[in-house]
Amino acid sequence: MSCHRYEALHTRRDFLAQTGLGLGTAALAQLFGAEALPALSSPAGAEPLAGRPPLSVSPASFNGQPGLPHFASKAKRVICLFQSGGPSHLDLFDDKPVLRARFNEDLPDSVRRGQRITGMVASQARLAVQPSKWDFQPGGNCGTAISDLLPHTRAIADELCVIRSMQTEAINHDPAITFFQSGSQLPGRPSMGAWVDYGLGRLNENLPSFVVLVSVNAKRTGQGLLARLWGSGFLPSAHQGVQFRSAGEPVLYLNDPAGITRERRRVMLDSIAELNRLQHAQSGDPEIETRIKQFELAYRMQRSVPELMELTGEPAAVLESYGPDVTQPGSFARNCLLARRLAERGVRFIQLYHRDWDHHGGLDEHLPNLARDTDQPSAALVRDLKQRGLLEDTLVIWGGEFGRTPYAQGEASREKFGRDHHGKAFSLWLAGGGVKPGITYGASDDFGFNVTEHPVHIHDLQATVLHQLGIDHERLTYKFQGRQYRLTDVHGQVVRGILV
Repeated sequence: MSCHRYEALHTRRDFLAQTGLGLGTAALAQLFGAEALPALSSPAGAEPLAGRPPLSVSPASFNGQPGLPHFASKAKRVICLFQSGGPSHLDLFDDKPVLRARFNEDLPDSVRRGQRITGMVASQARLAVQPSKWDFQPGGNCGTAISDLLPHTRAIADELCVIRSMQTEAINHDPAITFFQSGSQLPGRPSMGAWVDYGLGRLNENLPSFVVLVSVNAKRTGQGLLARLWGSGFLPSAHQGVQFRSAGEPVLYLNDPAGITRERRRVMLDSIAELNRLQHAQSGDPEIETRIKQFELAYRMQRSVPELMELTGEPAAVLESYGPDVTQPGSFARNCLLARRLAERGVRFIQLYHRDWDHHGGLDEHLPNLARDTDQPSAALVRDLKQRGLLEDTLVIWGGEFGRTPYAQGEASREKFGRDHHGKAFSLWLAGGGVKPGITYGASDDFGFNVTEHPVHIHDLQATVLHQLGIDHERLTYKFQGRQYRLTDVHGQVVRGILV
């Protein structure tokens, strides 16, 4: 090694691996000619300087996997309004008069059936039945009963499919959220948005296919969210979600430092790409292709993202429809409006997170605040999409990782109470994207504890989301460590009863 030439030191493992790659490549080249070698070419939208060809991965890498979609899709994009912490279905979407009639009685053993409960209530002397503090009213022509906490959502009931028979095995937050997002309670699997990006690719070369927005709660932050929830797992890292921030630069390090012109940035990217191409030729590491592609995307995002985040061109009536919080960067209302703007620009999977739905105590105080945060913006988003002709091919999902128990955590009370986690039966709603509007699907028992009609497992929901995008969930797979993996693992059935 000298000061002028760096010679990498390799282990025997590295030597054998790289030698094997070289021999295999040479053999393929002899058998099939130059077409067997990986080619790096220019993506659409690059801005080279004269005489310097831009370098990036082939256009095919932007267009998803061969043969996809598997069939004609009903939806082009998904907006997932994820309510982290477990919203109480019994106080929002699934009215249970029996709870009012049996206030403070013990939950019958015939209802619980010895099923597992969390350690937070397992030591309680009793599980006292806890009714909702709020009334429910029918909404729209369909008459779907929705809580008084959600008047704006109730007003769009004719656009909604409310599922009251959701189920999950997960009993605590992190495994349950991970399960909803990735199809596994254990970390390390690709998120739903990453699978969609991997399968279908991008519609807009200037924006990521998978964008994440995390809203900022004004009063309480709620539990943290880990970036792996929108990660790519074992898929190439190009498919991970890109988080847009609520303050400062929308994407970290996207802006050029002072004194760096766009022309100088182009020269730098071309030079870096040349070095990366040389390294790729030596190692064959696919993550080098990802690096080149992400540099190019970031370069194009320097123009597309500032325009996306600038809301001054939005009509006053539109801004007002999302509620007063729309002027606050990072609010759920503002993120809902940004979700519509992202949908207009061809982003395939838009993931919003709103936190602090975990109400073991003080549900009577905190639930109205969370409902107020999300009710008007969610309804406005659905209306806005419909007005612009986007709802028909945009699937909107509103829900959390599980629901809450029909018994109180602690003592039952007419005024102040809390509820524990409950995954055996809970509710969420869907709109647009080929889903039947104005219906309820499935049912829970009189206590909201067990599903009694049309159970919908988390894997069933995931299979249905992929189906509406034109993907057969059993055929979208990726081989990793000798096994073919998929979002739904070895489970999942498309919920055809909710589809148009």
